[in-house]
Amino acid sequence: MSDNDTASPAYRVLARKYRPATFDDLIGQEAMVRTLTNAFETGRIAQGYMLTGVRGVGKTTTARILARGLNFERADGTGAPTVNLNEEGVHCRAIIEGRHVDVQEMDAASHTGIDSIREINDAARYKPMSARYKVFVIDEVHMLSNAAFNGLLKTLEEPPEHVKFIFATTEIRKVPVTVLSRCQRFDLRRIDLPMLSDHLKKISKLEDMQLDDDAALMIARAAEGSVRDGLSLLDQAIAHQGTSGTITPNLVASMLGLADRTRIYDLIENLFAGETEHALANFHALYQAGSDPASLLAELLEGVHLATKAKVAPDSIKTAGLPEAERKRAEELAQKLSLRALTRSWQLLLKGMQEIQSAALPKQALDMLLVRVAHASALPTPDELIATLQNNPPAATARTPAPRGTPLRPAPRMEMARTDARGTASPAKALSPSVETEETAQLHLRSFEDLIALCTEKKDIPLRVALERGVHLVRFEQGKIELRLNDAAPATLLRDLQKKLADWTGQRWLIAVSSEAGASTLAESREEKKREITEGVRAHPAVQAVLEQFPGAKIVDVRIRDTAPQPPSFEDEERD
Repeated sequence: MSDNDTASPAYRVLARKYRPATFDDLIGQEAMVRTLTNAFETGRIAQGYMLTGVRGVGKTTTARILARGLNFERADGTGAPTVNLNEEGVHCRAIIEGRHVDVQEMDAASHTGIDSIREINDAARYKPMSARYKVFVIDEVHMLSNAAFNGLLKTLEEPPEHVKFIFATTEIRKVPVTVLSRCQRFDLRRIDLPMLSDHLKKISKLEDMQLDDDAALMIARAAEGSVRDGLSLLDQAIAHQGTSGTITPNLVASMLGLADRTRIYDLIENLFAGETEHALANFHALYQAGSDPASLLAELLEGVHLATKAKVAPDSIKTAGLPEAERKRAEELAQKLSLRALTRSWQLLLKGMQEIQSAALPKQALDMLLVRVAHASALPTPDELIATLQNNPPAATARTPAPRGTPLRPAPRMEMARTDARGTASPAKALSPSVETEETAQLHLRSFEDLIALCTEKKDIPLRVALERGVHLVRFEQGKIELRLNDAAPATLLRDLQKKLADWTGQRWLIAVSSEAGASTLAESREEKKREITEGVRAHPAVQAVLEQFPGAKIVDVRIRDTAPQPPSFEDEERD
C-alpha cells in the first residue's frame, strides 16, 4: 500500500465544507428566494440575473444554485426549472462542484478584455451539450473593460433561448446601466447578528465544538454581516481552542485582539465624567492586554453608538441581539448622558479615527484623543452657553441705534464711557491706545461705529477693513454682537474679533452669526452716501453750467471742506 493510499483527505475550511447547495440552505435572503420561486412557477424566467452585495454573503454560491435550479432534471428525464432542490438531479453535483460543461464560470477580474467576451458570444450560438440551458456565470463583473461591456450588450439583450447569464459583483455602481437594465437585480443583504450567531453555533455543533453565546455574537459582530468571514473566524477559533472544550468570549477577544466590553464601557464613563487619569489608566490596561489602538477606538465608537440608540430608540437595542450585560450598560449610559454630549463625543472620536490610522505613533495619538474627549465633556454646549449669558447678562450701557448710513469720512475719535475698578462711571474721554490701566479693562462700546473707531485706535487696520466690508450688522449690545457675513469676510474674522474684543475691553463677547439680512455694510453705506452727494452736486446749476462748457467732463469725487482734522479712511490707507 502506497503512502498516498494511507494519507488522510485534505482538510476543507468551514466556508467550503458548509457551502449552501440549495436555496433552503441560504440564510437571510428570503426576498430573493420568494421572487425566484414565483418566477419559476409561472415560467417568467429572465435572460440575465445580477447578484450584488458585500463580500461573503453568497453571490457566487447563489449563482451556482440558480444555475442548478435552471437545469434541474431527474434521472428519468423529467423536471423543470425549480427552486425546490431537495432532490439531487443528474446535473446538480457537477454544477455544485463547478465542473459542468454547460455552466461556464468566468472571473472578470482576470478576464477583463473583449477577447473573453468574444469567446462567450461564440459559445452562446451553440446549444448546450446535455443540460437545458447554457449558463454563463461572470463573477466580479464590474471589472470588465468598457469594450467588453459593449461587446456583451447585444448577446445579453437578445440571447438565444438556451442561454442564461448570471452576474455577481460587489461594486454595483461600476456596472453600466445598459447592462443593469437588461438583468433582474437581486441585492443580497448582510446577515444580521442574531441570525449569523445562530448559524455559527449550528456549524460549531456539527464540528463537535461548543460555542458560547457571547462568543458567537463577538464573532458575528467582527464578521460584519459576512457569512464567509464568520465561518473563517470560527475556523480560526476552533483551531485556537483545540479539539475539545468551549469557545469562550475571552478566547475570541484574545484571538481577535478585541477589548473587554465591560472595560470599554468603564472607559466611556471615565471620558464623560472628565476623569482623564482613570481613562488613560483603563486604556493602558487594555493596550497591555493586547488591544490594538484602532480596534479599541472602533469599540469606543460602537459603545457611544449603542448608547445613543438606547436613548433615541430603546426598542431597537433590545432587538439587536446584544449580550444582556452589554445592553444594560448601554442603557445605563443613555440614562446618564444627554443626547448632545453623546453626539459631540461621537464626532470627536470619529474624527480621531483618521488621526489614529495615519499616525506614526497610534498609542500616543489615542492617548491625546482621550484627553481631548475627556476635556470636551466638561465644556458647555452652545445652547447652555447662550442660556447662561441670557440669565446673567453682562452690564451694558444704553445702546445707541446704529445708523444705516455713514458719512464719507470715518467718524472722529469716539468717546466711550468707562468704569473704574470700583464700578463708578468716569467721565467720557477719548480712547488712547497708550492707556494701560484698570480703566481700559472695562471698556464699554455703545455701537458698531464705536467698535470701528476702537479698531482705528488700536491700529488694527485689517480687522477694521474686514468689519467695514464683510459684516452686515443685525444687533449690537455690550457683550454680544449678531451679524451676517458676506464673501468679503475672512474665514478667521469671528475668532479674531472675539479674541481682540476680550483683550481690548476686558470682557468676554459672544459673536453670533445670524440668518437675518441685517444692515448694509459700512462700506456699502459710505458708497451710497457718496452717490447721493454726487447726484446732489451734479444737480446744482453752477455744476451743470460747467459740465455744459466742457463736454465729456464728469464728476470724479466730491469733498466737503472741513477745518477739523480727520483720520484717514481705509481707502486712503490702502493707497498708501
